[in-house]
Parts: sequence; C-alpha cells; structure tokens
Amino acid sequence: MLTLSNVKKGFGAHEIIKGISFQVEKGESFGLLGPNGAGKSTLISMICGLLPYGAGEILINGKLVGRHLKETKQIIGVVPQDIALYPTMSALDNLIFWGRMYGLSGNTAKTRAKEVLEVVGLTERAKGRIETFSGGMKRRINIGAALMHEPQLLIMDEPTVGIDPQSRNHILETVKTLNEQGMTVIYTSHYMEEVEYLCKRIAIIDDGKLIVSGTQKDLSNRLAGGRVLKLTVDSLRPSFIEQLKQLNGVEKVIVQPAEEIDVHLQSEMEIVSDVILLASRSGIAIHNMQLKEANLETLFLQLTGRSLRE
Repeated sequence: MLTLSNVKKGFGAHEIIKGISFQVEKGESFGLLGPNGAGKSTLISMICGLLPYGAGEILINGKLVGRHLKETKQIIGVVPQDIALYPTMSALDNLIFWGRMYGLSGNTAKTRAKEVLEVVGLTERAKGRIETFSGGMKRRINIGAALMHEPQLLIMDEPTVGIDPQSRNHILETVKTLNEQGMTVIYTSHYMEEVEYLCKRIAIIDDGKLIVSGTQKDLSNRLAGGRVLKLTVDSLRPSFIEQLKQLNGVEKVIVQPAEEIDVHLQSEMEIVSDVILLASRSGIAIHNMQLKEANLETLFLQLTGRSLRE
C-alpha cells in the first residue's frame, strides 16, 4: 500500500528527513513512532502530497506521489492531530461537507454521513453543533470526516490526545474494527500501549532517520534480555551508577528524573541481590524496585537514551 525509498526532505540547509525507507502492506495496522521533532509530521505531509520531497520515492498503491497526486489523495483518509471541523455546524453537516470535498454527490454524502455517524457511535448527536461536543466526541467526528470517502489507507496523527478514557477506548476499538475489515492504518501516538494494542509492525524514527522497524516480536528480540530493573533511590551518586554498569549481566544503565534508574539486563541472570548488596555497600537507600518486561518505550530508550515523551 505504501512504499518509501530513501526519502529526504530539507528546508534550506537544514535536512529534516534523512533517507527514510519502509513499507506498509495492504490491510495492516502500522505504528509510526518518534519523539516530538523526530520528523513524523513532515513525513506524513509528504505521504499525503502536502509537501514535496527532496529526494527518493513515495508510492501509494503502486503510484508515485507527485505524478499521481489526485489519485493517491483519493485513496487516503487523514485524521490530523488538530480538530478539522467547523464548530458552528452540526456533526452531520460537517461530515456531508467533507464528503462533498472528496467528490461525493449530495445524496451520497448524506447517506454516507449517517453510516459514518454509526461507525463512530454518535448517531444520536447528528444534529448537535460541534462547539457543544466534548473533546472526545470532537475527535470521533474528526475520524469520521476521514472515513467519508471510504479510503483504502487511513493515516491517524495522535487521534486520542487529551480525551477521556471512554472516548479513547471507543476510538481504539473503532480503529481495530476498521483494520479487521481490511482498511490499512498508519497510526502515530505517544501512548505506547495504544500502538502495542493496534499495530503488528512498527517503525521508530528520530532526528529524521529510521532507527528500527519490524514486528513487535522482532523489536522485542532486539532488546537486551527483554527485561529492565527499575530502581528508585535516595541518591544518584556517580560512583554507584558506574558500579551498576560493571555488574555481570547488565547491558545498560539509564538515569531517569526523580532519582530513578533503569538497569537493562543482558539475559535471564538474576542480579537483584547483587544490586541490593551494591546499594548497601554504597550507602544508597532503595525506595522501590521493579523487574519489568521490556516494551516499545524500553526499546527506544536502549536505542536513543531518551524517552518518547520528551
């Protein structure tokens, strides 16, 4: 459905996208992750044909974006991070408007708008003005607008930012259902649990470069032992940190805010007793200790040394 081959983009002398390549297969749900400023929004804008790319190729359904801009745009639905709705118009009229913008006739747009309202669970609020809706309801209509022309590829840019848990859960279930029905989804989010729930394959980008991509299982296998010992201590003495790094079985030690330490383990070796003994000898009090299975955010920390939420 989507192929990026050595795509680059710069603004003046500043290169934003630095040769990114990956593929999204038809019918899959693909997670695109990265911290703020990583280049995600620029990349999405180029995929949608809103920005020209400086080098490389972007193909959607086998067609080169740029040469076949109208055709490629017609099969894409985009859910932007910002709400793209008219606040004084009703939910139904907003959906009809966006359907007409995609070329649907009046009757077809109205029929499709009613179908979409059912998909997003807001049929009973069809006549309500958007300005009277909660944040979660606005987000659901925002998604509905992208579904009006029944796109083959749905691109979602952080669709659950700042909403209540009930609306968030409804959106996740809606996306999962759409994907199960055959729609290809590209999903960006800072909420790792959402991506883990929805996406089988994932790409992580940072500083305009692709760091890693693959299935969740592939990425988990890249982790050092797949486990992290999380410590909360009363002091982050440099000597204690250096001694932790030297313990047998430790792959990496990352110091976090609030006197927290993440100790990435190389294998299944049990080092908890060694850490407790080292802390005791160093005069360090351990307030909390948790041994956790590594996740997507753990992988990012191992590769870049910083959190996705920075």
